[in-house]
Amino acid sequence: MSIYDSIGGAEAVKAAVDDFYVRVTTDPELAGFFADTDLNRLKAHQRAFIAAAVGGPAIYAGRAMAAAHAPLAIFDAHFDRVVAHLVATLDGLGVPDATIAAIGETLAPLRPEIVTSPAGLKT
Repeated sequence: MSIYDSIGGAEAVKAAVDDFYVRVTTDPELAGFFADTDLNRLKAHQRAFIAAAVGGPAIYAGRAMAAAHAPLAIFDAHFDRVVAHLVATLDGLGVPDATIAAIGETLAPLRPEIVTSPAGLKT
């Protein structure tokens, strides 16, 4: 069984994405990244990306991670905050720790494509 199926499929991915974006858009250190963003469009892309990343039937047709994040000046600390919000979201939805870890292992390699500011610099 895929991670996608084990967490509850499309309905669970939608709930996770909705909760996740409430968290990141209200986080004072992250909110600025979303100020001029069409959140409905972003959520649709995120649902497709997550579903594809965890073995679901969706096909992610958005921009490459590096291209999408390059103009944003994202630091390691921002990435870490986003990961913390994702973990809290999944935990809050009752996703088992082992499944959260597996999702993390799938997404962690994206750090170099998303973090666009040099290591050691802080906002």
